[in-house]
Amino acid sequence: MPSRLRSSDPRASAEGGSSSADELTVRADGEEVRRASSWLDAACRERGVPPALVDRLVLCLNEVLANVIVHGGAGALAQPIGLVLEVTADPHGGLAGVTVSDAGVAFDPRSVAPRALPKSLEEASSGGLGLVMIRRHADWLEYRNQGGRNHVTFGARWKSP
Repeated sequence: MPSRLRSSDPRASAEGGSSSADELTVRADGEEVRRASSWLDAACRERGVPPALVDRLVLCLNEVLANVIVHGGAGALAQPIGLVLEVTADPHGGLAGVTVSDAGVAFDPRSVAPRALPKSLEEASSGGLGLVMIRRHADWLEYRNQGGRNHVTFGARWKSP
């Protein structure tokens, strides 16, 4: 990542870099999660996000959307979910950030203490690893609740070879 950022926000544009954004609206159901994943994959690749990072972002998107569907309540299921992809790139590298906006129960994923990974199969339980996966695969995770909507942003950064 270039050292000359305009702000401390990890998504800030680097001087001389180009930025682009795409948006998609989906419903809170499994078929729409697949559509959102395909959209994100195609949009990232079209904008030159490295393939390994695209895979990480798609994994994070799937986990965030699964959490909205399972834990967001009636508001999340009744209102559309907004997705925004912002990509900023320059000759030194780039940033790709995804914001998921939903009308579900307010929930800041950063407020949950990191969960210790099980040491054995006996200690393991099914489910509950979505936040672990998001934290492991995203370079940053942000949250805000504004206008009665949750806005979760995660992203990845890369350096050019």
